[in-house]
Amino acid sequence: MPWNPLTTWASKMAKETTLPAASTAVSIDEAILVEQTRSGDMNAFSRLVTRYQDRVLNACWRICGNLEDAQDLTQEAFLRALEAIGSFSHKAGFYTWLFRIAVNLSISHRRRKARTATLSLHGPDGRCISEHQTARLVGGGSAEPDDPPARLSARETGRLVREGLEQLDDDHRAVIVLRDLESFNYQQIAQILDLPVGTVKSRLHRARMELRERLKPMVTLE
Repeated sequence: MPWNPLTTWASKMAKETTLPAASTAVSIDEAILVEQTRSGDMNAFSRLVTRYQDRVLNACWRICGNLEDAQDLTQEAFLRALEAIGSFSHKAGFYTWLFRIAVNLSISHRRRKARTATLSLHGPDGRCISEHQTARLVGGGSAEPDDPPARLSARETGRLVREGLEQLDDDHRAVIVLRDLESFNYQQIAQILDLPVGTVKSRLHRARMELRERLKPMVTLE
């Protein structure tokens, strides 16, 4: 896997338990895993960690701006989810609930560090923000993958987008990460950020406009 420490941690937590026969299926429904975790089955929780750790880490990294901090925040998010699993109400999916914990932790961490972290848009696999994601952020079309000048332009635009994101406030940064980089829908973002859907849409619109305004002197889309 791209990142092993959290899986190793979850495996250690599960090593003293016995995996129920029902959990040997190739695909196990999330709700079943949650209920098994509620019953003390740490193997079930380990499967939840394996299923969601990479995307949670990605979001934490993009919000807090530091890989080591993001790894710590991801582990803390799973620990808090485990501690609170008994109160999980199923009003939202476990994944959305988990992301809410992780995003709140990341925003609080970033605020504590007074914006001194340097943003990285690279994921755990080392890949940078994609051309498609860059295009969504700046409002232009995606570059042709076989066109070297276009690829160079996309990389430069990605750098400028990174710098622009660093200047956004935490609320605007979070909503752009969730929508344009993590591809959550508006309802999911509303649940994660505990906001009305209308507020999510208006905040995202303002964040995009602010980002494009910052990029306007630097980026030529034509």
